[in-house]
Order: sequence, then structure tokens, then C-alpha cells
Amino acid sequence: MAGHLAPKSLYYSIFGALMVLTIVTVEVATHNFGFLNFPVAIGIAITKATLVILFFMHAKYSSKLTKLFVGTAFFFLSILLGLTMTDYMSRGLDTYAGGSAGAGYSVRQPRPPAVLKVDEGESHEGGAESGAEGKSEGAAAPAH
Repeated sequence: MAGHLAPKSLYYSIFGALMVLTIVTVEVATHNFGFLNFPVAIGIAITKATLVILFFMHAKYSSKLTKLFVGTAFFFLSILLGLTMTDYMSRGLDTYAGGSAGAGYSVRQPRPPAVLKVDEGESHEGGAESGAEGKSEGAAAPAH
């Protein structure tokens, strides 16, 4: 490449725009926009990424093949973000413990945990004996 294609003042102004957008990003992060939090943050990030790709990576002045690859990357990035958003937006939907609970299915109720009843006066084989009284600590397994 034979020298710069754009004047250095353009690079300084792009750098200044990136710094301003960084400050805007920090300010936006301190406010609550409700459901618009993610779209505002992603919009600022995409704007900053576009400036970096176009000017600092010289994609604006590159061949058509390079522009095709950059466009393809953005296309697949939009697919990735779209699929991520479908997962993110479905997080609050009602789900069922047993699965889809459609026709022919029933929601399975969890079984209560088994409770072992141990009499205080009984002696269990294999229990850890402690103290002078010979009482075992904790619940011992039932003898078979």
C-alpha cells in the first residue's frame, strides 16, 4: 500500500468519535431504559465496531472481495444475535416440569424424599459408638 488513503485528521476525528461513544456507553449503562437497555447498548457497540472496521481496518478503501467478507461476517453476526435474542426473550415464558405437557402427557410430580425412622433406644449394627453411654451419632442405615 502506498501511503495513507485518508488524511490523518480523519483518523483523529474517528478516534474522537470513538471516545465520545465510549463515554456515552458508560452514561447509558448507569440509566435504566427498561426493555430498551439491550438495543441501546448493542446499537452503540455496532456503531463503534463499524467505525473501527471501516476506517482503522481500511475496509472502506479495500477491494470488493474484502467488502464481501466484511458483509458476510456482519450477516452471520446478525444471525447469531438473532438466535441469541430468541433464547433471551423466551426466558420468562411458562415452562412445565414434565416437558411440553401436551395432549397425552401428564406433569410428573416429584416424589417426597424417603424418611428413615430411627428409635432412640435401638442399637444399630455398624453405627459409630461414641461417649460412655454407647449411643450412636446420626442416623444409621437399617439392618437387612
